[in-house]
Amino acid sequence: MKVYPFKIPKPIDEHLIVQIDKEPIFYNRLHQHEEIQISCILNGTGKLLVGDSIHQFSTGDLFVIGSNLPHIFKSIQGETDAHMVTVFFTAKTFGEDFFKLPYFNELDIFFRKSIAGFKVISNTKNICEQLIKISSEQKLARFISFLKLIEHISLETTEPLSKFIYNKTLSTNEGERLQIVFDYVFKNFQNPIALAEVAKMAFMTPNAFCRFFKERTNKTFFEFLIELRIEHACQLLNFKKELNINLVSDRSGFNSISNFNKKFKKIKGITPTQYQQSVYI
Repeated sequence: MKVYPFKIPKPIDEHLIVQIDKEPIFYNRLHQHEEIQISCILNGTGKLLVGDSIHQFSTGDLFVIGSNLPHIFKSIQGETDAHMVTVFFTAKTFGEDFFKLPYFNELDIFFRKSIAGFKVISNTKNICEQLIKISSEQKLARFISFLKLIEHISLETTEPLSKFIYNKTLSTNEGERLQIVFDYVFKNFQNPIALAEVAKMAFMTPNAFCRFFKERTNKTFFEFLIELRIEHACQLLNFKKELNINLVSDRSGFNSISNFNKKFKKIKGITPTQYQQSVYI
């Protein structure tokens, strides 16, 4: 199965695709597909790269990822038993004009927000239970439950996942180059990383690589690297209460506590200490 573009296996006579991933880790390769996906994390922790943005994910999180939006679910190294249930569909799954019928006008907000992807913030437990129920239903019952699912999601509080939409499908060559870079960075972000070294992996000069990366992610390579380090720091602050700020800074790839504090506040709007205090209130 090619990863670029990723093809969702479609059973014969099935329009709505339900997939349960239960593996040591989630599929951790950059991919995009025509289908919109609604995914609930039933177990697992890691980072989600979507378009131009990096986010944390953990058990109970619910995401909607839009059509052809490049993304990776990257489990934290050393963790096992990743478990996710997903529904895949397109705006044309039930016919070219099905969702254009006036009965579905109130779902317009769902499809508009799905373009950039979004995380559902409110009522996630109930919605995940709906998603799990769909996975065990057949035909008509699944269809009815699905419509109720996206109706409920459209009414909940959400936050966008990406600000930049790459307006074409990544080619195989582009995807492979980005995958090499992402794999290396995810494994080595806690250590110093040189631009020349990363560019060489992508078989480019540093200048050519910088242009290539910026055009496809809407940010520089080092902006991406800093955001990844900050999201890792947030995960440590969320789940490793025993760590002090200096250790969090060091384990997130920063060689200066002052630089860590500065970058953290720029991205998150508060200091690491304030973030930690907000988690454990």
